[in-house]
Amino acid sequence: MGAGAFSVLLTSGGRRVALVREFQAALRALGVPGRVLVADLRRNAAAFHAADAGVLVPRVTSPEYVPYLLELCEREGVRMVVPLIDTELHLLAPHREAFAAKGITLVVSSPATTELSLDKRTTRDFFQAHGFDTPAVLDAAAILADPDARYPYFLKPADGSCSVGATRIDDAESLAFHARHTANAMVQEFVRGEEYTLDVLADLTGKVRCVVPRLRIETRAGEVSKGMTVKDPLLMEAGRRVVEALPGAMGCMTVQLFLTAERAVKFIEINPRFGGGFPLAAAAGAKYPEWLIAWALGREPEVAMDAWTDGLVMLRYDDAVFVKKSEIG
Repeated sequence: MGAGAFSVLLTSGGRRVALVREFQAALRALGVPGRVLVADLRRNAAAFHAADAGVLVPRVTSPEYVPYLLELCEREGVRMVVPLIDTELHLLAPHREAFAAKGITLVVSSPATTELSLDKRTTRDFFQAHGFDTPAVLDAAAILADPDARYPYFLKPADGSCSVGATRIDDAESLAFHARHTANAMVQEFVRGEEYTLDVLADLTGKVRCVVPRLRIETRAGEVSKGMTVKDPLLMEAGRRVVEALPGAMGCMTVQLFLTAERAVKFIEINPRFGGGFPLAAAAGAKYPEWLIAWALGREPEVAMDAWTDGLVMLRYDDAVFVKKSEIG
């Protein structure tokens, strides 16, 4: 591709076909020649085949991973890299300047912010330190020793993801079992309310430019399968305040919270990357891929905090990518 081309690399693409298509549409909308590449460990990742090109890369834990990505970007004319899984965020965060020196925008937040996705206790500490309400973390042994303990509680691995191991605890027997069999278990107060995910976009300077709250109506394997956009000023302002309190935030930040019947906001998680439910925000008009590319090009797109459709519902269903055996062997 010639001068002026702007290619994007999505790493650890996995099943993120919809996000690949959003970035492809963004390049077309901006009138910028370029490709969307997907890097993955294996050829059998669906996004690998939905991209304009799929590229095999070393395992994220390999010492060759970062040098390989840099060489790949130079070879393929990549101008923007967007990591998509938590395990590589903290790995790549210290290398933003190395990529920038080669004219590549690495859309990842600072190490201090990416660390929050590694351990939910660190996230809890951040919320408390900045005055944001968050569910109390409790001691399992103390609850088991208390005959007047008021169930339910909530238990999950402090370093888990995708809701693996997350369990509602309704009695002492259940607590004893799951506390014993869940690695790095963390027990929290049980919050009654509606659960929301906020898609918060921080520009390349860390300023929040848009917030889309999504009501989580139904989930499957930790990812929203049915959701709805909700233009609630309370939630939008809460999301703005949280992300602007983060040091060196950049790109799409996924913030999870509960909204109680009394309209109290209780934050539970921060994942500094595009979440699996982002296609709903995109369909509502939150053009995060397009705006990120525009900013990297030095343009100033028209962006508003609430420039998206309220009450848009997403009802997900299974789809498939079909390839020949030789393409994944």
